Amino acid sequence: MTGITGISEQSSAAAAAAKSTSSAKSALDSNYELFLSMLTTQIQNQDPLDPTDSSKYTEQLVQYSSVEQQIKTNDQLGNLLQVMASSTASSYVSYLGTNVVASGSTTELKSGEASWTYDAGEGGKARVEVRNSLGAVVYSGDTTLSQGRDTFEWDGRTSAGSQAPDGDYSITIGRYDANGAPSIRVPTEVSGTVEGIEFTEGGAVLTVGGARIPANAVISVNRS
Repeated sequence: MTGITGISEQSSAAAAAAKSTSSAKSALDSNYELFLSMLTTQIQNQDPLDPTDSSKYTEQLVQYSSVEQQIKTNDQLGNLLQVMASSTASSYVSYLGTNVVASGSTTELKSGEASWTYDAGEGGKARVEVRNSLGAVVYSGDTTLSQGRDTFEWDGRTSAGSQAPDGDYSITIGRYDANGAPSIRVPTEVSGTVEGIEFTEGGAVLTVGGARIPANAVISVNRS
């Protein structure tokens, strides 16, 4: 089942901006009569022998008008943010049901099958470690990498020889360097069908085979 949950950062910003603008406008409206009353009182009680320069009144009116104009501008910006948030959310909805390839190390083990795509600058011996969702190493072993893009497949067998349960697992591949240490990190990719989308403050997150993948990590998208 596919789904969409959460709220996007842009939606949160738009809602906050709209709320702030509404509060400011209410405050300005409630103070408008008070402002006019104070201005009228000031004019009526000025010293007739030394009247206040009319430019001072003009300056006060201009300042009030500037505040009002700024609030209207903020209101328009809030509306624009809401439109942008709606448009962004709609664009991510199109990911549902598509097959994606993304930079990442976490994928789902299902029925004893899990695979990762790697991209090695050169072939050679490498150390592979697979961790469960708690970060514990359940499998480690050596393998020989092909140069370029290839796939590493894991059958779910742990280093102890037992079968790991279905779930999310992450991989680390380190190619051995000239000193015999697996220190050269090999980038990995994961792939699968997008089953859901969650909007978080950090951006959209796709659910792919049970794993959560940031939308900005997606490399390619295609429909089966």
